[in-house]
Amino acid sequence: MLEIKNLKVAVEDHVILKGVTLTINDGEIHAIMGPNGSGKSTLANIIAGKDGYDILEGEILLDGVNILEIDPEERAHKGLFLGFQHPAELPGVNNMYFLKSAINSIRKARGQEEMDALEFYDFLQDRMKKVKMDPAFLKRFVNEGFSGGEKKRNEILQMLVLEPSTVILDETDSGLDIDALKVISDGINTLRDENRSFLLITHYQRLLNYVSPDVVHVLVDGELVATGDKSLALDLEKNGYISYRGDNAGGSRKE
Repeated sequence: MLEIKNLKVAVEDHVILKGVTLTINDGEIHAIMGPNGSGKSTLANIIAGKDGYDILEGEILLDGVNILEIDPEERAHKGLFLGFQHPAELPGVNNMYFLKSAINSIRKARGQEEMDALEFYDFLQDRMKKVKMDPAFLKRFVNEGFSGGEKKRNEILQMLVLEPSTVILDETDSGLDIDALKVISDGINTLRDENRSFLLITHYQRLLNYVSPDVVHVLVDGELVATGDKSLALDLEKNGYISYRGDNAGGSRKE
């Protein structure tokens, strides 16, 4: 469903990603772990189509289409979703209007009928229950005045509403208390099925206590230096990234 081939990316002549290759098949959950500055958020931003990066080499294929050649909204229409590490505030944009506009934009692009207000409201109520969100948030501007946890919960609500086929979550667990983490995890597990793929980007193993990954990767200094099952995350939690840095990385590679 998502295939990254030898992706090399720079910002202002500084190379951040140094040949990342990764394949996520239908129904799989992959986790990428790594220290600060390793290139995890850069990878997420590139997949989503954020400007400001120089693509030096490589491809990102979504269902066989190189999405580096299409706009972010077209990527969304194809089923791609990015949950941001730091969700933006949209002053003046009503949360319910934003969600309705987003889903109808995708439905229109796919040749489906748009939802009317009543149909969408019923649809949305069910999703809000899954993330335990107060209906009052629908009347507020998108993320404006939200706490960090509320912003992350709103991101998961957007994911549940849009029902994407390929989900990238960039440190969705950061700054969450245990109760919020469980709610976020439940939202992810709700959408998990054999046709939907996830890429979870995280520093810590604790999210993976609730969302069990099929594959775990370690990204250090712009390179994937190790790949394994979920036991790799436990090893990182226990021993840190020291054995995967610099000259030590080659001796710690796992397949």
